[in-house]
Amino acid sequence: MVLTRRFLYVTLGLSAVVVVLPEWEALLGCAVLLVVLAALDMALAGSPRSVSVERLPSTPVRLGQPTTANSALHHHGSRRLRGQVKDGWQPSAGARRPVTVVDLTPGRTRRIETALRPSRRGDLHSEHISLRSIGPLGLAGRQVVHRVPHTLRVLPPFHSRRHLPSKLQRLRELDGATAVQIRGAGHEFDSLRDYVRGDDVRSIDWRATARRQSSQGQHLVVRTWRPERDRRVILALDSSRTSAVRIEDEPRLDSGMEAALLLGALASGAGDRVDFFAFDRGLSGQARSGMRGDLLHRMADAMSAVQPQLVEADFSQLPAQVRAITAQRSLLVVLTSLDSGSLEEGLLPVLPALAQRHLVVLAAVRDPELDRRAHARETTSEVYRAAAAERALIEKEALRRQLSSLGVEVVEATPHQLPPQLADTYIRLKAAGRL
Repeated sequence: MVLTRRFLYVTLGLSAVVVVLPEWEALLGCAVLLVVLAALDMALAGSPRSVSVERLPSTPVRLGQPTTANSALHHHGSRRLRGQVKDGWQPSAGARRPVTVVDLTPGRTRRIETALRPSRRGDLHSEHISLRSIGPLGLAGRQVVHRVPHTLRVLPPFHSRRHLPSKLQRLRELDGATAVQIRGAGHEFDSLRDYVRGDDVRSIDWRATARRQSSQGQHLVVRTWRPERDRRVILALDSSRTSAVRIEDEPRLDSGMEAALLLGALASGAGDRVDFFAFDRGLSGQARSGMRGDLLHRMADAMSAVQPQLVEADFSQLPAQVRAITAQRSLLVVLTSLDSGSLEEGLLPVLPALAQRHLVVLAAVRDPELDRRAHARETTSEVYRAAAAERALIEKEALRRQLSSLGVEVVEATPHQLPPQLADTYIRLKAAGRL
């Protein structure tokens, strides 16, 4: 049973009668009248149990973008139903005006739309829809909760998409009209052209030179090379406890996702095969290059359910995961933390074997707060904080040199700068013919 605001107003009106006639007969009569009116109104209300609820499929949406959750109400009863419908989304779904006024005639279907603006990545759920039927007097009614679950997948926002056109343009310049013409920039033959001053003499094609002769004499012909295509790029995202640290009001994990999405889209546009997996103690998400569908969507879909886990990362599984993907030489990008104690104990022991078979790049988010604290020395407390920050920076630099000695490329930048800098590193390695 549901009582409405109108019932409260009627109760207040009848209370005036009790004040004027302070007799128990008047009080009893008003109470009986209220009960009879509420019971009659509830009896005349359409049955909410005669309505079936159908959830309509929702397409995935990126974090922060508006969307709608749609449901269909099918009225199978014989009495008109007037009331309200409330969709029970969790708060992070950002439901706007979740209560909808409905007026259903028998045999009709009504579509209900709930406007959403998600504030959290992952799978958001609505476990039920509450349907309230109000009687013709508007005093009372009946309510039923339909247990019909609905799920909306929220993908990473991919703010770094704005860098993609400029990076793709650089790749086109590298591998298009301005093909690389220096030895070592690639190993795939592109074309022949006349020798000009400054060209590497090792690129001269003597057979083509002998065939190309004119009345003015013989012209030297050189080969041009372009960066290789169909190379392997493997993106490994650390989702362990260090990924839960918030840097500039953004989890380190989300910054790593932005960098992985930009590099994945860039490498895919360059003709390379991209594989992605997230790991902590085991695999928490993966997207393989051989799977159907758009690579960017598959990566975002795999990332949507990945959340930081409060456990240490098991880096010893990296070699096996890479071997399961491919046996050929690849660009392996590990997105993790550079200042983690588990890095020295977990990743460093497996890096020599990985660096021997693959080109390894370690991408990490740099916390600008360390630099700010290292320079703030006005008070005693700030001096101690500056000393701690300086020590952390020194240890990080020592770890960087150790990684470099193993042949590992290190890319460390602030959350907003990491995606473009990692993309620039990929372009540089491709231009140098190291992929």
